[in-house]
Amino acid sequence: MTDALRPMAKPRLYEQVLERLRRYVAEGGLKAGDRLPPERDLAQRLGVSRASVKQAIVVLEVQGLVEVRHGGGTYLVRDSLDAEPVERLVERRRRLPDVLEAREALETKLAELAAERRTEDDLAALSLALSHMADEIAEGAHGVEGDRLFHAAVTAAAHSSLLAEFMRSIADQITESRNESLRQPGRPARSLAQHRAILRAIEAQEPKQAAAAMRRHVRTVAKVRLLDWNPDDERAPLD
Repeated sequence: MTDALRPMAKPRLYEQVLERLRRYVAEGGLKAGDRLPPERDLAQRLGVSRASVKQAIVVLEVQGLVEVRHGGGTYLVRDSLDAEPVERLVERRRRLPDVLEAREALETKLAELAAERRTEDDLAALSLALSHMADEIAEGAHGVEGDRLFHAAVTAAAHSSLLAEFMRSIADQITESRNESLRQPGRPARSLAQHRAILRAIEAQEPKQAAAAMRRHVRTVAKVRLLDWNPDDERAPLD
């Protein structure tokens, strides 16, 4: 049966609010660290419900473009509000649980094998990756490249060509989940600490402990704002 006459999607009001906010920031010359007007004021000035404004702010927060300080307002994280299209965000939200499920299954086993099979060269690569991530975080970045290097080093230390191939096959999706996780407030430092725990278990050649440490880490990665967001609900957005 054809989809040609399926019901047409109604435009989301908060998407129009997003565009207005983008223009407001651009035309007003606002920069990172500047504060947006309060939600109540925005709703009055735009002639929309406060719920629509809140949902627009949630979308910006999910994408790491604003920081919402409870009781303290909403602040720009970057110099613009050039947000990712909502439909692309919705698609990433749809596939993210499957990616995280695959990561937990694969990377837990890889950590276990790495603890059994690692060489001194593997340990050196793991330590170098953590140093890289620590340097990135110290400079105010999210530690994305160091995170990538660390997980790649764990995969290499497992010395399993087939599992490594599985990891390569979902590399793009893993990158999405990495970026999503590391832009959560406070997450880079927490991830670094969890990586260190994984490395300690691998170095000590404790497979069960390495697997458990990796499982805890990937489950932390799974706790992202995006998965709490309902793109179609303007009645009860997140607090």
